[in-house]
Amino acid sequence: MTVLDTRPDDELERLPIGPTGRPAHEFPVPAPLAQHGPARIVALCNQKGGVGKTTTTVNLGAALAAYGRRVLLIDFDPQGALSANFKVQTEDVPTIYELLLGSSRTDPRIAIQHTQIEGLDIIPANIDLSAAEVHLVNEVAREQSLARVLRHVVDDYDVVLIDCQPSLGLLTVNALTAAHGVVIPLACEYFALRGVALLVETIEKVRDRLNPAIALDGIVGTMYDPRTLHSREVLDRVVEAFDEDVLETVISRTVKFPDASVAREPILEYAPEHRAAEAYLQLARELVVRGAFA
Repeated sequence: MTVLDTRPDDELERLPIGPTGRPAHEFPVPAPLAQHGPARIVALCNQKGGVGKTTTTVNLGAALAAYGRRVLLIDFDPQGALSANFKVQTEDVPTIYELLLGSSRTDPRIAIQHTQIEGLDIIPANIDLSAAEVHLVNEVAREQSLARVLRHVVDDYDVVLIDCQPSLGLLTVNALTAAHGVVIPLACEYFALRGVALLVETIEKVRDRLNPAIALDGIVGTMYDPRTLHSREVLDRVVEAFDEDVLETVISRTVKFPDASVAREPILEYAPEHRAAEAYLQLARELVVRGAFA
């Protein structure tokens, strides 16, 4: 999904150049919504761990909520890192695991928990989710289990963000089958770069066989360090390979992210004046402009 800038060439030339080597735009603050729902479902996916996927889910969700969107986060990783980033219960409460294995009449609202951020809710996960693939393997239409869960709540939200586990297994295929779009967080490191082509191929297979409507909303560079040649080269190679699918917004590496995780707060709450908080606000604005969110 790309957006063409129709401004005159001389005006584009006056814009500063961003980390992706393209003119750095100022994306407008999205207008308030006249009504809420139905939600657009977006999977944040990368089969490699440690690329900033959960950090992006947390902070993109908080940024969209700051712009007046009703956001539901789905923790779809048995490690439960997304749930750990918020002050929510994960033990002795309904989780996404129970919803996946429940009947089609199970109301997923029983598992929704409110976070400390207004307009931002979460369905948590814990280690029990690691058994889901074993239980689902013999189910009819097993790839659509998550879609069956989410169809009960899409009218209550504007955005649903799914934090996928770092693999291309059945849970990730479930997320891609349920989603309207995919955002790929990509750490600006060589080994993270190697798997992107395989992930894009998987998305195309899901589009062909299970979910014709799914779109690649964008690839977002994370953990970017402009001081290192390595980070700059990796980002250049991603732009060369995927062109306009690479988002203009780049998330730089900073110690504030692990500090915010320890505090169990999004960066927008922990350090609202920090450049990292503004980066995620800009990411939200860019994705709205691109049509990923209303």
